[in-house]
Amino acid sequence: MSDTPSPGPQPRSGCATAFMVMFGVLLLLPGFCALIFAIDSHFDSRFMPVLILGLLTAFAGVMLIRAARKRS
Repeated sequence: MSDTPSPGPQPRSGCATAFMVMFGVLLLLPGFCALIFAIDSHFDSRFMPVLILGLLTAFAGVMLIRAARKRS
């Protein structure tokens, strides 16, 4: 039997990585807006769902950028 190692995952094209990073940066914007809005409203509890949704969207953007950098 041959002991040839199986090839690892193929690297992504530069275009796919660039699109992932651009979309990740785009997802960061709602998080920044939510933080600015929350600070401006002095953390009013009525705006907490909007703040959480914006921060979760920004977290998804950070994870997308991280995944693009990891596999490029």
